[in-house]
Amino acid sequence: MAERELTFGEAIREALAEEMRRDASVFIIGEDVAEAGTPFKVLSGLVEEFGKNRVIDTPISEPGFCGIGVGAAMTGMRPVVDIMFGDFLTLAMDQIVNQAAKIHYMSGGKQKVPIVFRTTMGASRRSAAQHSQSLQAWVSHVPGLLVAMPATPYDAKGLLKTAIRNDNPVVFFEDKLMYKMKGPVPTDDYTIPFGVADIKRVGSDITLVATSSMVQVALGAAKMLEQVGISAEVIDPRTTLPLDKKTLIESARKTSRAIVIDEGYEGYGVTAELAAVIADGAFYYLDAPVKRIGAMDVPIPFSPSLEDLTVPNEEAVFQMAKSLCQKR
Repeated sequence: MAERELTFGEAIREALAEEMRRDASVFIIGEDVAEAGTPFKVLSGLVEEFGKNRVIDTPISEPGFCGIGVGAAMTGMRPVVDIMFGDFLTLAMDQIVNQAAKIHYMSGGKQKVPIVFRTTMGASRRSAAQHSQSLQAWVSHVPGLLVAMPATPYDAKGLLKTAIRNDNPVVFFEDKLMYKMKGPVPTDDYTIPFGVADIKRVGSDITLVATSSMVQVALGAAKMLEQVGISAEVIDPRTTLPLDKKTLIESARKTSRAIVIDEGYEGYGVTAELAAVIADGAFYYLDAPVKRIGAMDVPIPFSPSLEDLTVPNEEAVFQMAKSLCQKR
């Protein structure tokens, strides 16, 4: 399969364009998605190809256009709803959690809601407390939703295609700082199944489970650990719902130590769930407690020096792993 280098943003745009060409029921709706191409320019060029009937700018009303998306999905369309910042999920939680996630169940399986809510996550962009949160734990808590968190351009394209073709509502998180990150992406059509974790790096001494941009943090820490004689395995769940528990547990059983890294708030967060899965499934194989590193439980500061302190980094993962492996 031939490959070329694409940025994360280009991989997202290519997936959307290919699916819109393949299926006339796919359309995009949201704020500034047409001529502006979103504030991150990820959708640039799509309105020129597909027109304003399929790339639809909306008023600033997340409850309104998310509700339109749910209704359109129920009547046979496949909307991709662009929620500009993940923080704005708060405005559309009724449509996502009480409507999209429940309709298939409440109709006895007679109705389906094939909709994708694309949104962003991640701090360190100097966007302050209302535009910097990583709220994936909220929607991962809700039965009836699927939640994807790609960490590479390859995963971004393959997971988004799967999301668009899925008959269930999907919340799709893209880290804002990753849009310019480059990586190999096949030219041929491909999808990545939900619920299948990816081993980004094989190791034998400690397991680092990381999501989204934290995968790059974990890989960086793994290189640092290699310099002090520690072999780290890096696992990317890719989807938090469904979650590939088997791969996480098998890795922790092999290495006997594990750290979970996620940029969401640490309290009651994704790290807690993943750590619990590992602790439960690998308890008798562990030589140390399962540790976790998440965002500090404070509103994201605007001050650059303070903001950088609130999110996990390579050095923090490196030091914790060294401690677990009893290396000074």
